[in-house]
Amino acid sequence: MAPTPRRAARRRLQLPLLCLLLQGATAILFAVFVRYDHETDAARWHEGNHSNADNEFYFRYPSFQDVHAMVFVGFGFLMAFLQRYSFSSVGFTFLLAAFALQWSTLVQGFLHSFHDSHIHVGVESMINADFCAGAVLISFGAVLGKTGPAQLLLMALLEVALFGINEFVLLSLLGVKDAGGSMTIHTFGAYFGLVLSRVLYRPQLEKSKHRQGSVYHSDLFAMIGTIFLWIFWPSFNSAPTTLGDGQHRTALNTYYSLTASTLSTFALSALVGKDGRLDMVHIQNAALAGGVVVGTASEMMLTPFGALAAGFLAGTVSTLGYKFFTPVLESKFKVQDTCGVHNLHGMPGVLGALLGVLVTGLATRDTYGDGLQSVFPRIAEGQRSATAQAMYQLLALFVTLTVAAVGGGIGGCLLKLPFLDGPPDSQCFEDRIYWEVPGEHEDEAQGPLREEELDTQA
Repeated sequence: MAPTPRRAARRRLQLPLLCLLLQGATAILFAVFVRYDHETDAARWHEGNHSNADNEFYFRYPSFQDVHAMVFVGFGFLMAFLQRYSFSSVGFTFLLAAFALQWSTLVQGFLHSFHDSHIHVGVESMINADFCAGAVLISFGAVLGKTGPAQLLLMALLEVALFGINEFVLLSLLGVKDAGGSMTIHTFGAYFGLVLSRVLYRPQLEKSKHRQGSVYHSDLFAMIGTIFLWIFWPSFNSAPTTLGDGQHRTALNTYYSLTASTLSTFALSALVGKDGRLDMVHIQNAALAGGVVVGTASEMMLTPFGALAAGFLAGTVSTLGYKFFTPVLESKFKVQDTCGVHNLHGMPGVLGALLGVLVTGLATRDTYGDGLQSVFPRIAEGQRSATAQAMYQLLALFVTLTVAAVGGGIGGCLLKLPFLDGPPDSQCFEDRIYWEVPGEHEDEAQGPLREEELDTQA
């Protein structure tokens, strides 16, 4: 049955008006402030005696392509495991990322590359915007199926701004290292989303419990997302690092960490599974924890053995989290974490930050040689000791957790505004609320969308 005229009219207008408003505002800000950087502007590039092969585009764009595929394909399909929510998982990922790329270009630009009254953009700003979009999509995973597109756009509007501020505080003011974003991306995105989910807690979500599971083909689609993320994660962590040995080392450490987290995930999943059988949820998610845990330390002299050990630990913690901690999170703490972002991004992100503290504290000039300047410039210049830098790394973790928690709380209050079109408890995790689904009128097995259910929150 169709929704009431009042609700249908609100839905028809709410998302279009919000999209047009946000696009119009960003377009005006782009027109006023955004300009090409010196490697993109035709006149400025040709003023110098450069070879076209020296343009940063040729060094950074391959990494950008990999990160871009992770954001739109990897994240989108990873969240397509819900049996009746695949359209929304992939489609809303597309919507949120497209908006976040524009908005984060402005926020990060004002904080990092604003000079001569303009923001200057190039391939590096595209990579950084993708990183911000990744954090937004991690938070989306915590509230997947329980929020509407208008709510999600407002979540992105707030989160992108706070992401940019937190990143600026960590990287520019505190001077910490976090190449692959264990803190700035994974920890921030996870705990922003978890606190948001707590504020939006639905005590009657049991009404939609039958839709929260997966079916054979939806798990297969989610596994496609896992493979994309797994393959491209070395590029994700190494994309913003210094060209040369730093980028090479980052990719290598991530590569080995992912392999170890995969093996530990298979081992633990069979160990704790019913009759020794593997759980696809564990494989889809915990196998990726190795990429998260080395995000901070991957640029450092972690050593290949250190990368393997970190990845194995992360896969173990993540798998056990899915098996034992996720039910406790909902029953005791009232956090309904749809995708288990606490297990894939939250705990491994915190472990990655602590690993960064440890490896930073062990940094010496004998170990890094002349490379100390590119990895830890403040230690190389004598401004800080290795111990002091490690303490700054630890402080950065607490700053991130604080900003994420406060931001998630504010975001939750914002998304609870009554005029925003969220799904009723009985129709969460259901595509037909927001999408035209082929065969929906004949799909009697799913049951009709009853008028009283649709109008519960009108």
